[in-house]
Amino acid sequence: MKYLNIDDHHREAECAEDTVKSSELLVTRLDELRAELETLKGTERVKPLLDSGYILLDLVGREAEAHAAAKEALTLAIEDEQWQPAVEACDIIYQAGKDDAVAALTHGIWLGVTYPIDPELSVAMLQHLVEETPDNSDGAAVAAATACYIADMRAEGKQHDELGFFTGQLLGQVARRHTNGACDTQELFDIWMDRLELKEPGKFLPRLAMILDVLVPTDQWWFDRDALRSKIPE
Repeated sequence: MKYLNIDDHHREAECAEDTVKSSELLVTRLDELRAELETLKGTERVKPLLDSGYILLDLVGREAEAHAAAKEALTLAIEDEQWQPAVEACDIIYQAGKDDAVAALTHGIWLGVTYPIDPELSVAMLQHLVEETPDNSDGAAVAAATACYIADMRAEGKQHDELGFFTGQLLGQVARRHTNGACDTQELFDIWMDRLELKEPGKFLPRLAMILDVLVPTDQWWFDRDALRSKIPE
């Protein structure tokens, strides 16, 4: 899968020579993208900026450049109502690890839940939130439950099966860490789900909205959510 953090250890298994070759290929591709960007204006720049941003994240010490590319892409994408690229930009800004990382994650989750973009990307943003949240916090449980809901409602075919399995595993991991391993049977897991009201979207989605408002106060959002909501078809 493209966006999800499934295996953090595969890079460690690569030999040094392969890593150098991979970096050289990335730099070559980055140079190509930058040459392309010199010929483009406006929203034509969004995709090569995002491609550049993801490449820069894979190059040691290039996070600031990735951040800059993604910020430009985010502004252009929002202006043109390109929601999928906007969330990708938020993903890059978050992974760049600068001061606005949590704000970018918050904005990306809001867009990824509000708009019917690729469900894998929405789930990836929620996975980031799970990773950011303390073990004993209900926020991780709400994020994982939302990920399960999005996977079930938006994904189809093979993607539905893969995302359904992934999000189910994610929710199970959150349950175990939230209860210090006490959810070791289906019965106990169901009790935990009921206690935290994680079975009804009408209850856990408003809680997610509250979490996002805590992470980024209303007066610090990068865009007007009410204005964006007003454009959503009934």
